[in-house]
Amino acid sequence: MKISALTLGLLLVLTLPTQAADISGTWQADGKPQRVLKIEKAGNGYRGTFHNLGDEAPMAPRNSSISTITTSGKTVGFSLDKAQGVFEGMLSDDGKRIAGSWKMLYGPPSQPLTFVRAAKGAEWMIDPSPHKVRLVIVQPGVQLEVLDWGGSGPPLIFLAGLYGTAHGFDGFAEKFTARHHVYAITRRGFEASSSPAYTDDNYDADRLGDDVLAVMAALKIEKPVLAGHSIAGGELSSVGTRHPEKIAGLVYLESLYQYAFYNPAQTDLALSRAILRRNLDRLADVEPSPSQWKAVAAEIQAGMANLQTALQESADLLGGEELPVEAQKPVDMAANRIMSGVRAYGVAPVPILAMVAIPRRCAPNCDKPFMKRIMAGDAARAELFEKSAPNARLVRIANASHYIYRSNEADVIREMNAFMDALH
Repeated sequence: MKISALTLGLLLVLTLPTQAADISGTWQADGKPQRVLKIEKAGNGYRGTFHNLGDEAPMAPRNSSISTITTSGKTVGFSLDKAQGVFEGMLSDDGKRIAGSWKMLYGPPSQPLTFVRAAKGAEWMIDPSPHKVRLVIVQPGVQLEVLDWGGSGPPLIFLAGLYGTAHGFDGFAEKFTARHHVYAITRRGFEASSSPAYTDDNYDADRLGDDVLAVMAALKIEKPVLAGHSIAGGELSSVGTRHPEKIAGLVYLESLYQYAFYNPAQTDLALSRAILRRNLDRLADVEPSPSQWKAVAAEIQAGMANLQTALQESADLLGGEELPVEAQKPVDMAANRIMSGVRAYGVAPVPILAMVAIPRRCAPNCDKPFMKRIMAGDAARAELFEKSAPNARLVRIANASHYIYRSNEADVIREMNAFMDALH
């Protein structure tokens, strides 16, 4: 039986192993936010980087590395190295699309997400903000990412909230360069900054404040205004209460919480736990002095009562709802240590502007008991701060979001400019 050349060629093609499509290159997903996935070959597999081109959100930083991108047939999957985020999708037959779903531990169950291979020359710009990026050593083996937008005038340094980075101020920080030299710092444990061992000492609130001071010293930044969002209120208060002579003023951007200004009449689980832990550590140090030992023991007893109240309030807030259980990412480990390292600060003896969302944007939970309790605490702390801080201006903005500099940008810019103009 003779086999034609055409038939023989077809048989050979059918018996050869299927060549997997090369997925290296730039992939883009349109939407809100836009996302860019850059894939490169790594040995017998792939690795890459993931870029979020929208405003930073908790646990979704602007950029993240991907050590391994898995492929099996047409299935493509990856998990972000330092932050939360998992993608699973299928490569199209023509190799131009990867359609799948994006999932975060604390976000919606999953969101549809489709990447399209970008044509050469049509790639979106990853970081259009006009800043320089440098890494500054703040401690042996620890360096921080610092953004520098330049500008004319006295220095202004922005500090991000928990899980955020300096890039969270892109599009906002440059609006101050006409009057100020503007910087922003990504704290240790996040994105491009170093992630030292996750110990309490490495992420203590005063250690984070010392990082800011180290950046100022390294870059020869004298008497800046520090502006901090959310958890950065702790760094502001740390620097302002310990070294007021080194700064011109503080701007609290929705960051006037217990870890920034302590109201002893209010309970807070993280702060109660941190205070009790430190006092327990102090107990052994003061044993030679009975009077000091008794004083610390009394603080411990009071702290245990506060902790019990805070634990009960937290248990009531959680109810019977089971939260998802997944392996923690490095940023979660850093965040845990930061919350374990908060401190109780008073008012710093420097000019202060505090902008707070009161009443805060709360839909759809405005009528729920836990939200009413939170907003009542916000109001009480703000009132006590006003009474305790004659050197401060407190601005309440109704229905602002926690990202107050995004939801009410014009108000924040106006108030900040008026505050900083009055300093000089």
